Amino acid sequence: MAQKRCYGNPPAGIDLRELDGLLVVIEGPDASGRSTHIHLLSAWLEQRGYPVARTGLTRSRLVSAELDHAKLGNVLSPRTMSLFYATDFYDQLENVIVPALRAGSIVLADRYIFTMMARDAVRGADRDWLRSLYSMAIVPDAVFYFSVDMDTLMERTLANHGRLDYWESGMDLGISRDWYTSFIQYQESMRKEFALLQTEYGFETIDVSGKLKDIQEDLRGALDRVIAKAYPKARGNPLVLAG
Repeated sequence: MAQKRCYGNPPAGIDLRELDGLLVVIEGPDASGRSTHIHLLSAWLEQRGYPVARTGLTRSRLVSAELDHAKLGNVLSPRTMSLFYATDFYDQLENVIVPALRAGSIVLADRYIFTMMARDAVRGADRDWLRSLYSMAIVPDAVFYFSVDMDTLMERTLANHGRLDYWESGMDLGISRDWYTSFIQYQESMRKEFALLQTEYGFETIDVSGKLKDIQEDLRGALDRVIAKAYPKARGNPLVLAG
Protein backbone atom coordinates (compact mmCIF):
# COMPACT_ATOMS: atom_id res chain seq x y z
CA MET A 1 0.00 0.00 0.00
CA ALA A 2 1.23 3.48 -0.87
CA GLN A 3 2.17 5.69 2.05
CA LYS A 4 -0.41 8.22 3.15
CA ARG A 5 0.23 11.87 2.34
CA CYS A 6 -1.24 15.24 3.19
CA TYR A 7 -2.13 18.10 0.87
CA GLY A 8 0.70 20.06 2.48
CA ASN A 9 2.85 19.36 5.51
CA PRO A 10 1.47 16.75 7.94
CA PRO A 11 0.43 17.77 11.45
CA ALA A 12 3.20 17.70 14.03
CA GLY A 13 3.71 14.36 15.72
CA ILE A 14 1.95 12.26 13.06
CA ASP A 15 4.06 9.71 11.18
CA LEU A 16 2.24 8.98 7.93
CA ARG A 17 4.24 5.76 7.52
CA GLU A 18 2.31 4.28 10.45
CA LEU A 19 -1.11 4.73 8.82
CA ASP A 20 -2.10 1.42 7.24
CA GLY A 21 -5.86 1.87 7.03
CA LEU A 22 -8.05 3.37 4.32
CA LEU A 23 -9.75 6.78 4.38
CA VAL A 24 -12.94 6.83 2.32
CA VAL A 25 -14.96 10.04 2.09
CA ILE A 26 -18.56 10.47 1.01
CA GLU A 27 -19.53 14.02 0.11
CA GLY A 28 -22.80 15.49 -1.01
CA PRO A 29 -25.63 17.78 0.10
CA ASP A 30 -27.89 17.12 3.07
CA ALA A 31 -30.66 14.62 2.29
CA SER A 32 -28.60 13.04 -0.49
CA GLY A 33 -28.41 9.79 1.49
CA ARG A 34 -24.85 9.97 2.82
CA SER A 35 -25.62 8.74 6.34
CA THR A 36 -27.81 5.90 5.12
CA HIS A 37 -25.22 4.61 2.69
CA ILE A 38 -22.37 4.95 5.19
CA HIS A 39 -24.41 2.88 7.67
CA LEU A 40 -25.00 0.20 5.02
CA LEU A 41 -21.36 0.22 3.88
CA SER A 42 -20.16 -0.03 7.47
CA ALA A 43 -22.33 -3.09 8.15
CA TRP A 44 -21.29 -4.69 4.84
CA LEU A 45 -17.59 -4.19 5.53
CA GLU A 46 -17.84 -5.46 9.10
CA GLN A 47 -19.69 -8.57 7.92
CA ARG A 48 -16.71 -9.24 5.67
CA GLY A 49 -14.32 -8.88 8.58
CA TYR A 50 -12.98 -5.38 8.00
CA PRO A 51 -12.51 -3.06 11.01
CA VAL A 52 -14.48 0.14 10.42
CA ALA A 53 -14.43 3.58 12.03
CA ARG A 54 -16.85 6.39 11.22
CA THR A 55 -16.49 10.13 11.45
CA GLY A 56 -18.16 13.28 10.16
CA LEU A 57 -18.54 17.01 10.56
CA THR A 58 -19.23 18.65 13.94
CA ARG A 59 -18.53 15.50 15.95
CA SER A 60 -15.47 16.74 17.83
CA ARG A 61 -15.73 16.37 21.59
CA LEU A 62 -13.67 19.51 21.87
CA VAL A 63 -15.90 22.02 20.07
CA SER A 64 -18.97 20.36 18.50
CA ALA A 65 -21.38 21.55 21.21
CA GLU A 66 -20.03 25.09 21.06
CA LEU A 67 -20.19 25.05 17.26
CA ASP A 68 -23.84 23.99 17.30
CA HIS A 69 -24.56 26.76 19.79
CA ALA A 70 -22.79 29.32 17.61
CA LYS A 71 -24.86 28.29 14.60
CA LEU A 72 -28.06 28.84 16.54
CA GLY A 73 -27.05 32.39 17.43
CA ASN A 74 -25.69 33.31 13.98
CA VAL A 75 -23.52 36.00 15.56
CA LEU A 76 -20.05 34.94 14.37
CA SER A 77 -18.37 36.22 11.22
CA PRO A 78 -17.86 33.82 8.27
CA ARG A 79 -14.09 33.78 8.97
CA THR A 80 -14.65 32.85 12.62
CA MET A 81 -17.08 30.09 11.61
CA SER A 82 -14.48 28.80 9.15
CA LEU A 83 -11.91 28.53 11.93
CA PHE A 84 -14.48 26.91 14.22
CA TYR A 85 -15.16 24.18 11.63
CA ALA A 86 -11.44 23.75 11.00
CA THR A 87 -10.87 23.24 14.73
CA ASP A 88 -13.59 20.59 14.77
CA PHE A 89 -11.98 18.84 11.79
CA TYR A 90 -8.42 18.83 13.08
CA ASP A 91 -9.50 17.60 16.51
CA GLN A 92 -11.18 14.63 14.84
CA LEU A 93 -8.21 14.12 12.54
CA GLU A 94 -5.89 13.79 15.53
CA ASN A 95 -8.17 11.86 17.87
CA VAL A 96 -10.36 9.74 15.58
CA ILE A 97 -9.07 9.46 12.02
CA VAL A 98 -5.34 9.02 12.64
CA PRO A 99 -5.72 6.44 15.45
CA ALA A 100 -8.16 4.45 13.33
CA LEU A 101 -5.84 4.52 10.31
CA ARG A 102 -2.91 3.56 12.53
CA ALA A 103 -4.93 0.55 13.71
CA GLY A 104 -5.56 -0.50 10.10
CA SER A 105 -9.27 0.38 10.01
CA ILE A 106 -11.31 1.56 7.07
CA VAL A 107 -12.45 5.07 8.01
CA LEU A 108 -15.76 6.13 6.49
CA ALA A 109 -16.06 9.91 6.63
CA ASP A 110 -19.49 11.50 6.31
CA ARG A 111 -18.11 14.61 4.55
CA TYR A 112 -14.59 15.94 4.85
CA ILE A 113 -12.75 19.20 4.20
CA PHE A 114 -14.45 19.66 0.83
CA THR A 115 -17.86 20.53 2.26
CA MET A 116 -16.28 23.18 4.47
CA MET A 117 -14.21 24.56 1.62
CA ALA A 118 -17.29 24.80 -0.62
CA ARG A 119 -19.42 26.41 2.09
CA ASP A 120 -16.73 28.95 2.90
CA ALA A 121 -16.04 29.78 -0.75
CA VAL A 122 -19.74 30.43 -1.36
CA ARG A 123 -19.58 32.83 1.59
CA GLY A 124 -16.68 34.74 0.09
CA ALA A 125 -13.61 33.04 1.57
CA ASP A 126 -10.42 33.17 -0.48
CA ARG A 127 -9.80 29.76 -2.06
CA ASP A 128 -6.03 29.94 -1.54
CA TRP A 129 -6.62 30.67 2.15
CA LEU A 130 -8.92 27.63 2.35
CA ARG A 131 -6.31 25.40 0.71
CA SER A 132 -3.78 26.60 3.27
CA LEU A 133 -6.22 26.16 6.16
CA TYR A 134 -6.79 22.50 5.29
CA SER A 135 -3.34 21.71 3.92
CA MET A 136 -2.59 19.36 6.83
CA ALA A 137 -5.56 17.14 5.96
CA ILE A 138 -4.73 13.58 4.95
CA VAL A 139 -5.45 12.83 1.29
CA PRO A 140 -8.31 10.29 1.18
CA ASP A 141 -7.91 7.00 -0.62
CA ALA A 142 -11.24 7.70 -2.31
CA VAL A 143 -13.84 10.48 -2.41
CA PHE A 144 -17.35 9.71 -3.63
CA TYR A 145 -19.48 12.75 -4.37
CA PHE A 146 -23.25 12.19 -4.28
CA SER A 147 -24.91 14.03 -7.14
CA VAL A 148 -28.68 14.51 -7.07
CA ASP A 149 -31.02 16.65 -9.15
CA MET A 150 -32.53 19.66 -7.43
CA ASP A 151 -36.16 18.45 -7.49
CA THR A 152 -35.20 15.18 -5.82
CA LEU A 153 -33.04 16.99 -3.28
CA MET A 154 -35.87 19.34 -2.34
CA GLU A 155 -38.32 16.43 -2.07
CA ARG A 156 -35.98 14.41 0.16
CA THR A 157 -35.14 17.41 2.33
CA LEU A 158 -38.78 18.11 3.10
CA ALA A 159 -39.55 14.40 3.56
CA ASN A 160 -36.66 13.93 5.99
CA HIS A 161 -36.92 17.14 7.99
CA GLY A 162 -40.33 18.61 7.24
CA ARG A 163 -38.74 22.00 6.64
CA LEU A 164 -35.73 23.71 5.09
CA ASP A 165 -32.59 24.24 7.18
CA TYR A 166 -31.43 27.83 7.73
CA TRP A 167 -27.78 27.17 6.82
CA GLU A 168 -28.42 24.64 4.05
CA SER A 169 -30.73 27.20 2.48
CA GLY A 170 -28.08 29.92 2.64
CA MET A 171 -30.40 32.23 4.54
CA ASP A 172 -27.41 33.87 6.22
CA LEU A 173 -26.30 35.14 2.81
CA GLY A 174 -29.36 37.26 2.14
CA ILE A 175 -29.97 35.63 -1.25
CA SER A 176 -33.73 35.92 -0.88
CA ARG A 177 -36.27 36.27 1.88
CA ASP A 178 -38.09 33.31 0.33
CA TRP A 179 -36.67 30.10 1.80
CA TYR A 180 -37.44 28.01 -1.28
CA THR A 181 -35.72 30.44 -3.65
CA SER A 182 -32.74 30.81 -1.34
CA PHE A 183 -32.40 27.02 -0.98
CA ILE A 184 -32.35 26.48 -4.74
CA GLN A 185 -29.83 29.23 -5.43
CA TYR A 186 -27.59 28.28 -2.51
CA GLN A 187 -27.51 24.60 -3.46
CA GLU A 188 -26.72 25.53 -7.06
CA SER A 189 -23.81 27.65 -5.82
CA MET A 190 -22.59 24.73 -3.71
CA ARG A 191 -22.83 22.43 -6.72
CA LYS A 192 -20.66 24.80 -8.75
CA GLU A 193 -18.06 24.93 -5.96
CA PHE A 194 -17.99 21.15 -5.77
CA ALA A 195 -17.49 21.00 -9.54
CA LEU A 196 -14.39 23.16 -9.11
CA LEU A 197 -13.18 21.01 -6.22
CA GLN A 198 -13.84 17.84 -8.19
CA THR A 199 -11.61 19.08 -11.00
CA GLU A 200 -8.83 19.85 -8.52
CA TYR A 201 -9.12 16.88 -6.17
CA GLY A 202 -10.48 14.14 -8.41
CA PHE A 203 -13.77 12.98 -6.89
CA GLU A 204 -15.73 10.04 -8.23
CA THR A 205 -19.33 11.12 -8.82
CA ILE A 206 -22.17 8.79 -7.83
CA ASP A 207 -25.66 9.59 -9.15
CA VAL A 208 -27.95 9.07 -6.17
CA SER A 209 -31.25 9.96 -7.82
CA GLY A 210 -32.11 6.30 -8.33
CA LYS A 211 -32.99 3.35 -6.09
CA LEU A 212 -31.10 2.88 -2.85
CA LYS A 213 -30.23 -0.76 -3.65
CA ASP A 214 -28.65 0.16 -6.99
CA ILE A 215 -26.68 3.04 -5.48
CA GLN A 216 -25.39 0.81 -2.68
CA GLU A 217 -24.27 -1.82 -5.19
CA ASP A 218 -22.38 0.83 -7.14
CA LEU A 219 -20.70 2.05 -3.95
CA ARG A 220 -19.71 -1.45 -2.88
CA GLY A 221 -18.21 -2.14 -6.28
CA ALA A 222 -16.26 1.12 -6.17
CA LEU A 223 -15.05 0.44 -2.62
CA ASP A 224 -13.99 -3.07 -3.57
CA ARG A 225 -11.80 -1.55 -6.28
CA VAL A 226 -10.25 0.86 -3.77
CA ILE A 227 -9.45 -2.00 -1.39
CA ALA A 228 -8.02 -4.15 -4.17
CA LYS A 229 -5.80 -1.31 -5.35
CA ALA A 230 -4.55 -0.51 -1.86
CA TYR A 231 -4.02 -4.13 -0.85
CA PRO A 232 -3.36 -6.16 -4.02
CA LYS A 233 -2.15 -9.13 -1.98
CA ALA A 234 -5.29 -9.31 0.12
CA ARG A 235 -7.58 -10.67 -2.65
CA GLY A 236 -10.64 -10.28 -0.50
CA ASN A 237 -9.02 -11.47 2.72
CA PRO A 238 -9.28 -8.63 5.27
CA LEU A 239 -6.74 -10.31 7.55
CA VAL A 240 -4.04 -9.34 5.09
CA LEU A 241 -4.74 -5.62 5.48
CA ALA A 242 -2.94 -5.28 8.76
CA GLY A 243 0.21 -6.76 7.23
